[in-house]
Amino acid sequence: MKHVRLTARVVALATVVLFGVGACALDPQSDGSGAAAPVPVGLTETTSGASAPPTPDQPAQPVSAQTGQTVTVSNTVTTASGTTSCPKGEYQREVEQYLNKLGGFGTLTVNGKQSAADCAAIKKFQRRYGISPVAGRAGPTTYDVARRLATTDVRRCRARSGLTFCVDLTRQTVWAIRDGKVVMRPTVTRTGMAGYATPAGTYRVGWRNVKSWSNPYKVWLPYWQQFNGGIGFHETTTYLHNKSIGSHGCVNLLHQDAVRLWELGKVGTRVVVVGRRPGT
Repeated sequence: MKHVRLTARVVALATVVLFGVGACALDPQSDGSGAAAPVPVGLTETTSGASAPPTPDQPAQPVSAQTGQTVTVSNTVTTASGTTSCPKGEYQREVEQYLNKLGGFGTLTVNGKQSAADCAAIKKFQRRYGISPVAGRAGPTTYDVARRLATTDVRRCRARSGLTFCVDLTRQTVWAIRDGKVVMRPTVTRTGMAGYATPAGTYRVGWRNVKSWSNPYKVWLPYWQQFNGGIGFHETTTYLHNKSIGSHGCVNLLHQDAVRLWELGKVGTRVVVVGRRPGT
């Protein structure tokens, strides 16, 4: 009988390690240290699939007066020289400035005019940060992401020796610092929405699962790293730039950023969360 009970305990423990209890809501019984695994709580991301809905970066498609049907318009334009470029967005100059400041996307001419080089740089930026559609147009989403990244001050994070994960709630960005050096540049995130605001503070990664199961919403949370009750870092299950849905406290990340943070982190990694998400 003792042998049977011991076997049952081992199986139960293995099940918890494999599936976890990823949640994305603040556990009111937690002491905020993130030092221990949270108890299961009842909230996580609202899932709606990973496909991207239409965004403000894509101009509205005209409707035919005769048929009443949407008329498909190409996202590119052909210049007099025959070369293909991208449509100019309403934030062309600002995006040119921010992308030059960020670096790594090509040199853009800051003149508010679209060019083939600008088009390629903006598309590269859109691909990197999961902005849809990748059309090279400097629309509101591209402008918003570029501005947030370019204005993130990594010094706001009270990093010490060793590794620190940093979250700026105001700009909705995440980065990592080790011994005073940025080892993961600021990237985009989506934290808790109104009513479920991600709390600022200093925490520690309490437990991690490369794939954690959320019991209440029946969804996998990839690259889960818990740091405060039921709150943790994980790859987003929805379109990150859709702000009308999202986190109930967790720090949502794009796939490559969730993977990078997972590779850097471990149980005990320091987490510093500063600011406050607008509207929460």
